[in-house]
Amino acid sequence: MLFCIATTIYNDIPVFIVFSLTTITNADAPGPSAAVEFKVYRPPTALDAPPPPTLSDDYFTPTTADIRSRQAELQARRVALTDRPLELKATREVAEKARRERWPETRIRVKFPDQTMLERKFPSTDKIRSVYAFVRACLTDEAKPIKFILYQSPPKRDLKVSDPNVRDQTLYDLHLTPSSVLLLRFEDESMNHDQAPAPLLPSILEQAIDIPVPPAAPAEPTSPPKSPTPAASSAGSRNNDGGEKKIPKWLKLGSKSPSITAFPPTAESNPTRTHREVNSQTQACY
Repeated sequence: MLFCIATTIYNDIPVFIVFSLTTITNADAPGPSAAVEFKVYRPPTALDAPPPPTLSDDYFTPTTADIRSRQAELQARRVALTDRPLELKATREVAEKARRERWPETRIRVKFPDQTMLERKFPSTDKIRSVYAFVRACLTDEAKPIKFILYQSPPKRDLKVSDPNVRDQTLYDLHLTPSSVLLLRFEDESMNHDQAPAPLLPSILEQAIDIPVPPAAPAEPTSPPKSPTPAASSAGSRNNDGGEKKIPKWLKLGSKSPSITAFPPTAESNPTRTHREVNSQTQACY
């Protein structure tokens, strides 16, 4: 509101007139202030979602780097559990302050039942009531009186302003930093249907854009097929012969049959011979 002073002369007497001017700004218009930067995303369609990448069997086989990384995580966790109680209070406060300063802002996405989303950045020191106020300012006049709840899932956690464990904590204390997606649920169940359009102001729906699609993961190079070993090649050639086993040459009947060497009969082979005949034959050999 601006005050203006005008002067005029009436019957040779100066007269001062004071009047006010009321300026209409964007802040008086429905919806969030023009200084607030936010985004609104249309509900995604099935065509917008990229097809899931095809993963090879090697993807599920841990590599040496994966094992080392996991071992380093376990080592760091063990050190944190054993050495952290020995840290001084001042050291913990310095580390906590550094983490807070790392993320001064928190990006919040509020998802409606029909998958429409509102996105805005809040100071990490704000309370959850700031998110409620922003969402309510974006609703139509018919939907503003209807109560709604912001929650996370899974696991399901209601972020109610009436909860003293929630309303007095900052977005950082609620573990919503640096970015989080909050689901919206109206108390009127008819508005929670996935086909019910989000009750947003027309001026906000006009700014709706498609949600950015994440880039597809690059295809992993396929390794060339391994050449079979000589043993595997010979085994494969044997298995590809129709399942018939070849008969060894020495078992085949023919003109070239293996010769059989005749040995002189012994007493064991011919029990009718006497020991005297065997001994005489042995002496003849010497």
